[in-house]
Amino acid sequence: MSPSPPHHGPAVRRAVPLLALGALVASSLALAAPPAQAAETLLSQGRPATASSQEGDGYAPSAAVDGNLTGTRWASRWSDPQWFQVDLEQRSDLSRVVLTWEGAYGRSYQIQASDDGTDWRTLKTVTGGDGGTDELAVTGSGRYVRMLGTERSGGYGYSLWEFQVYGSTDGTPPATGAVEVTGSQGNWQLTVGGRPYTVKGLTWGPAIADAPKYLPDVKSMGVNTIRTWGTDGGTKPLLDSAAANGLKVVNGFWLQPGGGPGSGGCVNYVTDTTYKNTMLTEFTKWVEAYRNHPATLMWNVGNESVLGLQNCYSGAELEAQRNAYTGFVNDVAKKIHSIDPDHPVTSTDAWTGAWPYYQRNAPDLDLYSMNSYGDICGVREDWEQGGYTKPYLITEGGPAGEWEVPDDANGVPDEPTDVQKAEGYTKAWNCVTGHRGVALGATLFHYGTEHDFGGIWFNLLPDGLKRLSYYAVKRAYTATAGNDNTPPVVSALAVSPASSAPAGGEFTVRADVRDPDGDPITYKIFLSGNYANGDKRLVEASWRSTGNGTFAVRTPEKLGVWKVYLQAEDGRGNAGIETKSVKVVAPPVTGTNVALNKPTTASSFQPSYGDCPCEPAKATDGRADTRWASDWSDPQWIQVDLGSATPVRKLQLVWDPAYAKSYEVQVSDNGSAWRTVHSTTTGNDDIDTIDVAATARHVRLHLTARGTGWGYSLHEFGIYG
Repeated sequence: MSPSPPHHGPAVRRAVPLLALGALVASSLALAAPPAQAAETLLSQGRPATASSQEGDGYAPSAAVDGNLTGTRWASRWSDPQWFQVDLEQRSDLSRVVLTWEGAYGRSYQIQASDDGTDWRTLKTVTGGDGGTDELAVTGSGRYVRMLGTERSGGYGYSLWEFQVYGSTDGTPPATGAVEVTGSQGNWQLTVGGRPYTVKGLTWGPAIADAPKYLPDVKSMGVNTIRTWGTDGGTKPLLDSAAANGLKVVNGFWLQPGGGPGSGGCVNYVTDTTYKNTMLTEFTKWVEAYRNHPATLMWNVGNESVLGLQNCYSGAELEAQRNAYTGFVNDVAKKIHSIDPDHPVTSTDAWTGAWPYYQRNAPDLDLYSMNSYGDICGVREDWEQGGYTKPYLITEGGPAGEWEVPDDANGVPDEPTDVQKAEGYTKAWNCVTGHRGVALGATLFHYGTEHDFGGIWFNLLPDGLKRLSYYAVKRAYTATAGNDNTPPVVSALAVSPASSAPAGGEFTVRADVRDPDGDPITYKIFLSGNYANGDKRLVEASWRSTGNGTFAVRTPEKLGVWKVYLQAEDGRGNAGIETKSVKVVAPPVTGTNVALNKPTTASSFQPSYGDCPCEPAKATDGRADTRWASDWSDPQWIQVDLGSATPVRKLQLVWDPAYAKSYEVQVSDNGSAWRTVHSTTTGNDDIDTIDVAATARHVRLHLTARGTGWGYSLHEFGIYG
C-alpha cells in the first residue's frame, strides 16, 4: 500500500503573488463583451450554488457567488469533467456571464442554461481559454446557469473566485404553478407550471431534521424529486428544505397492508368503513395543509397494498378485497382532486398485476406508479401488453433485491457486487427513459445512510460513505459524474472455508481491491447475523491482515449462516463494500461422541410449537437441524444414559436461542445419586465446550435459570470420552 501523495494544490495556488494574479486578470478572453444595458442586473450574487465536487470544506460553491473577487473561491476535485451552477431562483433573460478564474482555470468549457436544473441548453462554448477573467456575452434565458468544464488547464481542478450572471427579470416567481399530466395516449408528459418535468428522483431515508444537511448533496446529484411514504404534521420541515433546494416531493400516504417491514395490518376493505373513513379524513387534512406548498409535486396513495393483500386473504375473498381496495383508492383520489386540482394523484404497487384493478376501479388516478427492481425493464412490456391508457412513474427501482437473486452455496440470497449494483441503477434509468411518452421518470431507491443489512444492499451512502451506486445515479441524472473521485472497487471476494467455519475459530477473507484514483485504502470487516439470528445490524469483526488482500477473521460463536462485509475506504468519503456468506458450524471435538443416539430423557419437552415436537432424543441424534425444547419454566433437566461407566472428558452444548443462563453438569453411576462436575451462571446462546474429568454412566444438565422467556433448547448435547 503506497503512502498518501502530498496534497499541494491549495497551498501552491494561494501563493500566487498579487502581481501574477493581476497578469492573469489582464490576460482575459476578449469575447465580444458588449456594454451593459441599462436594465442589466447582477442576478447570481448570494443565490444558491452547487457543484459536481469541491476540493475541501474551504472551497464551497457558495464562495463563488459571495461577491468577494479575490478572497474566497470554489475549487473542484482534480478531474474532468466538473460543473458549477447557480440557481437564480426565477427564470431570467440572460445577457452576460463573467468568470473570474483563480490560477486553476478551464481551458475548455460550456456555459449552459436550464429551466428545471435537469435539461440544459448550451449558450456559449469556450476552447483555448487562458484564465484570468472571461467575460462572455450570451443570449437566452433560464433559471439555472452553469459552467460545464471539460478540459482543465493543468493538473489541478477548476477554481473560480467569482461566477457572475447578468441579465434581467420581470419579477415573476420561480416556475411552480400547477402540476399536470398532459398529452395523449403514449405521448404523455408531466409539466410544472406548463414546463416539461421529468422526475429524476430518489426515495428519502434520513430523518427530517437532517434534510438541510443532506438535500444539497441530493441536489448536486441532479435529483429534482424525493419520495416519501407518509405525510403528516412532521412533514413540513422536509417540504421547506426541499423547496429551499429547488426540489419537489412525492407526498406519500400509507395504507395497510403496505409493502415492506412494519407494514402490518389486514384491513377488510369490503366491510371496514371505519378504517376507510378515518384514513380519508386524515389524508384530507394533510392535502389541505400542503396543497399550496411549492415543494409538492403529487400525492401517492398506498404502497404495494394490492400485492400485500395476498398475505391476508386468498381465493374469491382476495379478489373482492383487491377490488374494494382500489375502489377506495379512487375515493381518495376524487377527494384529493376536489381539494387540490393542481397536483396529480397516483398509487404505487410492486406488481403490474395490480394495474387491471386500478384500470377497472380507480379511473380518477392521473397516473400509475410501480416499485420494480431486477425486472424493471419488464414494466414496459407489461404496460404495452396490458393495453393501459395512463402513464406511470417508477417509485422504487435499482439493483436486484434479496427476493430476486439466486441463493449461494449456503442457501442464502447471493448479494450483487458493488459493480453489479451500480449497473442495476444505470439499467433502471435506461429502462425508464426508454419508455418515452409513458414513463414519466423515477424515484430510485434509496438515499439512505443506515449501515446495516438492508443499508448495504440498497443505500447509496451507508454511514455517509458514497458507493459506486451513488455515482451511477449521479451519472444517469447529470451525465457528468464519470470522472469524480470514486470508491475503491472490490472484486473476487472469497471466504474460506465458506460452508464449514468452526465457531470461535478463524476463517479467511480474500479480495482484490483497487482504487481508481490511486487513493490509499483502509479496511473494515463487519458481520451480520440476519440469517443466523434475525439481527440486521452490522457488528465490526475481530480480524487481522495477513497481507496481499487477505484477512483472518474470528468466527462468531453462534451457529448458522452469517454475512461477511469487506469495506474499503479511500479517505475521501467513498467506500467499496462487498459481501459473502459464511456458514458457522460447531467446532470439531476430538474423540467419540459417546452420547450419540443413546437413551435421552428430560423433565419435559414441547410436543407442538414451531418446528416441534422437540423430544429429548433430538439433542443426541447428531443433527444440527433438530432440537430438544423444554417447557417454559424453571428448573428443567435433560440426561443421557451412556449404558455403562464411561470416561467423560469434554461436553459440547449447541444451544438454540432459548439457552440456559445458569446450569450444572452432573454425573451419576446409578441415575439417582448425582455429583456436580461443572457449573456456570453466565451462560449465553453460543456453543459451550466444557472440559470434564469424570467416569460415569449417566450425564445430566440441571438447568436452573433461563436466558430468555422461552424454555431451554439444545440442538446437540455432545459427550466425548
